[in-house]
Amino acid sequence: MTKPVMPLKWYKNLTTREGRIQEGLFVVEGMRSIQQIVGKRPDSIKELVAIEGVELIKDYPVRIVTEKQFAQISSIKTPQGIMAVVSIPRHVYENDLPGAPGQKVLVLEDIQDPGNLGTLIRTAAAFNFAGIVMSDKTADPFSPKCVQSAAGSVLALWIRRTSSYLDLAARLKTGGYRIVAASLEGESNQEFFNTEKLVVALGNEAAGLSKQITSLADYRFSIPIDRKQAESLNVAVSGGIIMYLATRA
Repeated sequence: MTKPVMPLKWYKNLTTREGRIQEGLFVVEGMRSIQQIVGKRPDSIKELVAIEGVELIKDYPVRIVTEKQFAQISSIKTPQGIMAVVSIPRHVYENDLPGAPGQKVLVLEDIQDPGNLGTLIRTAAAFNFAGIVMSDKTADPFSPKCVQSAAGSVLALWIRRTSSYLDLAARLKTGGYRIVAASLEGESNQEFFNTEKLVVALGNEAAGLSKQITSLADYRFSIPIDRKQAESLNVAVSGGIIMYLATRA
């Protein structure tokens, strides 16, 4: 059966959260990011959309459009002329953990900026975190800005985005994970990262972590900085530092 030709507005609709939820699809732009998806989840790519003359990846259906048409459906200022339509993993919005969560898990509570979220996803993948539990008030991990910031790493680890994130964090703790929460009022003992099963919890850009998460934590960690020079660090920067320290423990 021939695949129906979708109107251009259908692709544009995938840049909205409602469109992504309805179709179970999102868009990845740029060859490098697409190649990252191919390396991790090749079967998740359903179609490529490209302007004529752009280098393509074999074995995928391709729709050729004009530069003007591509600009109409692209969500970035300087389109690279190729995008992939990709399936959202089906367990993302479930209230359950994977059977084997892995040794290191990130918990994100109410991270608002999609750029921060994308950077945290990319960093977690780089430091071999297996998955991320995020609150339902956290930015959409499959929004164009988040996907762009994640640079193709958004499918490199499992994700759960749910209102039951506190329950999942508690279940990880019951399963033997040590929870280390980022906190301005915490201490700076890096030995607490030395554990076989680790959860790192990061909170909202302005409010930090809730009392529910901090009370669940085994340790509250504070990055030692000169607070006379800067009161705090950006959450993506803090997360990067803490995840690096976790790999050194």
